[in-house]
Amino acid sequence: MTALTAPRLVSEKAGLTSTAPVAAATTILQGALAVMDGGVAKPGFTGLNLVVLGLSEETVDNSGGTAGAKNVTTRRGCYRFVNLASDALTSADIGKDAYLVDDQTVAKTSGANTRSIAGKVIDVDAIGAWIRVGY
Repeated sequence: MTALTAPRLVSEKAGLTSTAPVAAATTILQGALAVMDGGVAKPGFTGLNLVVLGLSEETVDNSGGTAGAKNVTTRRGCYRFVNLASDALTSADIGKDAYLVDDQTVAKTSGANTRSIAGKVIDVDAIGAWIRVGY
């Protein structure tokens, strides 16, 4: 490519949402924490090397489709999740990583290197843990 020789219009995206192809035979529910695994979106689960996309903005039922037959839109931000009682986050964990258990649950540790990072702990209250999610 060569450098500009005249002004150009530039497209901009706020970067709060993204769209990803949904895995085959998969349903992602609205409000579920969604991850990328092998190039397709899935509901969050315990596993390594998952990339947390954010929360699903709608329910996407690709249970009868092939990989990529449908797409899911996810939103990055700070949301409250279920705090796993057996490996609970506390206010001492604010600013640290939280780990993904499933599509609505986070934990304090990697579960002996079985869990991916869900995001950063922003707050912890009696109802759950507030986590900033999305890359």
